[in-house]
Amino acid sequence: MPLLDQIQHDMTAAMKASEQSRLDALRMIKAALMKYKVDNPAKPIDESVELQILTTLIKQRREAADMFRKGNRPELAEKEENELKLVESYMPAAPTDAEIDAAIAAAIAETPNPSLKQMGVVMKAAQAKLAGKRVDGKALSERVRSRLS
Repeated sequence: MPLLDQIQHDMTAAMKASEQSRLDALRMIKAALMKYKVDNPAKPIDESVELQILTTLIKQRREAADMFRKGNRPELAEKEENELKLVESYMPAAPTDAEIDAAIAAAIAETPNPSLKQMGVVMKAAQAKLAGKRVDGKALSERVRSRLS
C-alpha cells in the first residue's frame, strides 16, 4: 500500500478513535507528501522520495524538541517527540550496529589510501551499502571519522 494511502487509512482510524494528537501528526505527514506532489507534478512520489520527506520531518521534529527543551518548554518538546515517534513508525528499519560497522569496513577497504581526506568517498560508499535503510547521516559521519583517525 502506498504511503499516502496508508496515512489516509490511519487518519480515518485516528478520527474514529478520537486521537487528536495522532491525527494532527498524520495530517502533518500527509501535508508534506501532498506539498511535494503539488510542487513537482511531473514527478511521481516513489519510495525514495517518501523516505526523503519523512527523514526531513524527523530532522525537523528533533530540532524543534531540542529547541523547546532549551527554552524550558517540556510540554511542547514532548509533543514534538511523540510526533517524531509516529513519523519514525513509517520509516524502514534502522540498520544494526554490526551492519553499520560492516558497511564502514567494506567502504574503507574499497577506498585506496583511506584517510580523513578521503572521508567523503568512504561516506558515499558506506551510504550506498546501507541503501534502503534508515541511516542517521550525522551518526554515520562520526563513526566513519573515528575509524579513519
